[in-house]
Amino acid sequence: MVSEGVFAPGHVGELTRIVPFEMVDAVLAETSAGQRRLRKLPARVVVYLLMAATLFEDCGYLAVWRKLTAGLEAASIPTVTATALWDARTRLGPGPVRHLFDLLRGPASAIRTGGARWRGMLTVAIDGTYLDVPDSPTHRAYLGKVSNQYAAASGYPQICLTALVACGTRAIIDAAFGPRSSGETVYGQQLTRSLHHRMIVLLDRGFATNAFLASVAATGADFLARLSAIRKPPCLRRLEDGSFLSRFGPLEVRIIECEITIATSGGRNTGVYRLATTLLDARRYPAFDLVKLYHERWEVESAYFEIKKSMLGRRVLRARTWAGITQEIYALLSTYQAIRIAITDAADSAGADPDRASFSIALQTARDQLIQAAGIIEDSTIDLVGAIGRAVLARPMPGRRLRISPRAVKRPLSRYAYKSLRVDRRTYQATLSINILLTTPISP
Repeated sequence: MVSEGVFAPGHVGELTRIVPFEMVDAVLAETSAGQRRLRKLPARVVVYLLMAATLFEDCGYLAVWRKLTAGLEAASIPTVTATALWDARTRLGPGPVRHLFDLLRGPASAIRTGGARWRGMLTVAIDGTYLDVPDSPTHRAYLGKVSNQYAAASGYPQICLTALVACGTRAIIDAAFGPRSSGETVYGQQLTRSLHHRMIVLLDRGFATNAFLASVAATGADFLARLSAIRKPPCLRRLEDGSFLSRFGPLEVRIIECEITIATSGGRNTGVYRLATTLLDARRYPAFDLVKLYHERWEVESAYFEIKKSMLGRRVLRARTWAGITQEIYALLSTYQAIRIAITDAADSAGADPDRASFSIALQTARDQLIQAAGIIEDSTIDLVGAIGRAVLARPMPGRRLRISPRAVKRPLSRYAYKSLRVDRRTYQATLSINILLTTPISP
């Protein structure tokens, strides 16, 4: 069920079926990272060690090694030290793990995958988030630190991670990252390489600049972007569904203005939203349907929650060098993508929506399979679902309810700050109403 000798610890449990030995060996050959002599820690084993470490973020690398080898009692496993593991990771470098992510990334959806497409177009979203890295002089010099009203610099140095995510499966199609000072739109420009015709890209206000929207449209993809409140594009021609045609420089767009009212037992809140899209046909793409579609943009936030909360546990990344940080982030994205592929494959086999599959259950099952060194290689009977798929299908999540809670600082400088902010942190069930505006609202 596993390789022999020093290659035996090279696995990630059942996820090895998605990231097989042949794929890792091809990555090592492509990046010229294969070892010239046989070591206690071959390069293939180190790649799997890095992926396994992202499943156990609360453990050091030596503890992760023990989990990798826990189910291999019959095999002759070499004894390694923490220093040997560090040397092996340094020797490997970030190149192979980055190339591995390039092989794994993608929408992970088939034509039949529920919720993956809207009117025949693959629904995707671009957004950014931040990852904390160790507070060392090297990282502070390269990344800087965040300043606030209380101090010149505070918290940890941070990486800005920007990803292109398939909304229907939450799989990562592409990603770029670097110092926070560059901003998410800079890394978002790099992601346009993965956009193409028959895609609709959902964008938040931070990406709705003329230059960025023009670069998205130049790829052949369509976009649906929220505009800031201060931006009021001119109305060139009003359409029958209440939207109107306008221009962003040379780019012709369609503007949808609407009021969205959220009613809960705690009261009502109404806001005016303005969306811009390159889908100009009002009959084929009604304004009301586009407003409803824009809510799918939240799936990219859910993907970040699964990476930062479920996998990282809101912890700081381990590595203390920039090469190590790069290596760790690509390993994290590769493992996340492998789990997402396993979830989507299982959902497709059962004709279910991937939104109903629990990422937490898949993650826990993947951890169990790794410790047991189980399901690494298929036997004579091919199992298309696997233990991870059976676990998520056995306990599907309930249909999503419309609930709201206020946005608030999750980790304030003071543990008592929330008392002075008087933030209502309760979650309410809500009723959502959408009203397309036929005239531009008058600002108060």
